Amino acid sequence: MRHSVAKLVSWLLGLWLLLCSWGRPGSADLRAPPNKIAIIGAGIGGTSAAYILRQKFGKDVKIDVFEREEVGGRLATMMVQGQEYEAGGSIIHPLNLHMKRFVKDLGLSALQVSGGLVGVYDGETLVFEESNWFIINMIKLIWHYGFQPLRMHMWVEDLLGKFMRIYRYQSHDYAFSSVEKLLHAVGGDDFLGLLNRTLLETLQKAGFSAKFLNEVVAPVMRVNYGQSMGINTFVGAVSLSASDSGLWAVEGGNKLVCSGLLQASKSNLIPGSVMYIEEKTRTKQKGNPTKMYEVVYQTGSETHSDFYDIVLVATPLNRKMSNITFLNFDPPIQEFHQYYEHIVATLVKGELNSSIFSSRALDNFGLSTILTTDNSDLFINSLGIMSSIRKMESPQPSTDGTYVWKMFSPETLTKAQILKLFLSYDYAVKKLWLAYPHYEPPQKCPSIILHDRLYYTSGIECAASAMEMSAIAGYNAALLAYHRWNENTDMIDQDGLYEKLKTEL
Repeated sequence: MRHSVAKLVSWLLGLWLLLCSWGRPGSADLRAPPNKIAIIGAGIGGTSAAYILRQKFGKDVKIDVFEREEVGGRLATMMVQGQEYEAGGSIIHPLNLHMKRFVKDLGLSALQVSGGLVGVYDGETLVFEESNWFIINMIKLIWHYGFQPLRMHMWVEDLLGKFMRIYRYQSHDYAFSSVEKLLHAVGGDDFLGLLNRTLLETLQKAGFSAKFLNEVVAPVMRVNYGQSMGINTFVGAVSLSASDSGLWAVEGGNKLVCSGLLQASKSNLIPGSVMYIEEKTRTKQKGNPTKMYEVVYQTGSETHSDFYDIVLVATPLNRKMSNITFLNFDPPIQEFHQYYEHIVATLVKGELNSSIFSSRALDNFGLSTILTTDNSDLFINSLGIMSSIRKMESPQPSTDGTYVWKMFSPETLTKAQILKLFLSYDYAVKKLWLAYPHYEPPQKCPSIILHDRLYYTSGIECAASAMEMSAIAGYNAALLAYHRWNENTDMIDQDGLYEKLKTEL
């Protein structure tokens, strides 16, 4: 009798579990996974998407990643006399949880970044200089700006605290069909409003002084985004967060995250340039005719094509950056006219002419980073001593007075300009970037869903361009593609997620 009861209970439990699985989207009713997925772009957005797509769709789907240049995209390095230095995205915030997870998953090593002492130059003098002593820095800040630096820190921390909600949403597999819906989910209407106001308007309304904005905020915008306080408030907050403590980088170069994710996702790298994408009807070996995407690409002088169930575009749809044409889509896929800022990174190994900035002797100069204000007539946005990608701690004292300096400028520096900044130099190398969008609110972000199974990750850069933002976008696009393939509509654009997940055990 006892055995029969136990058997009946076991049977009822099994039936209950089966019924539960029938009623739960994304479990027993999953479609067969796609055969092939294309990802265009092997930067952090594309490679993080490949990594998540592999986890969600499993081992059998074939993932092709197209990259016409180097894996890593704008995470790139430059060589100076046998040593490599970061040329693009250089630092990672301690709260960038995706980058932290990737580094851990891939077995990479993190290095703490210390930029040394910072000074701000207004074209005539250093209006602010850091000291080696924390207490002296605090006294200087209060003397110059009162408690505005503390207020600014609290404001940025508040925004970051809300934005951190995205990690919880993504850890529970929730996705968003637009950048605006993603931002609304983390901070409501207030967050969306940040895209529609300039940083200057927001901070003036909050009571920050013109002196503080010119000498502290504007120089940070210039070094991080090559622009001033006319950018949208959200990207301004992202920029200000990059001045926090605890910043770090990946030993061997941040681009190692991209190559590591590519390898871990077991994707097939195709070193070619995608020319156009067209929707076509194909009849597979089994089943009815189905819609697929033909991707036509060029490798060397040869043109090839292949068909894919899902395509993710993880490179800016800008004629100068990707030049991809979309053929025969109904309705047509619009061309984006987002202007990207032209910026030049120049690495120079030389002896700085410190007399431009200070009357002190060079051996008593002490600053490792010099930022500039908007009213500076200097031809650079910033300059700072760099350490190689193998050794990111504070630069060691030079025996001959020379260091490797990294400068950002809106135009290519002439030899005469370099000689104005340096008493002498041994080596100079430059990298031209279309680095980040030109920000001019109100900001409208391109759609993530370009077509039924065609997705775009780089639209998030219109809100803010950063390594972690691209990783979030890649993660989101992968989840979105997965849920829309399986028709898991309850995992997309859900309202009230913060309250819902807060009450879960």
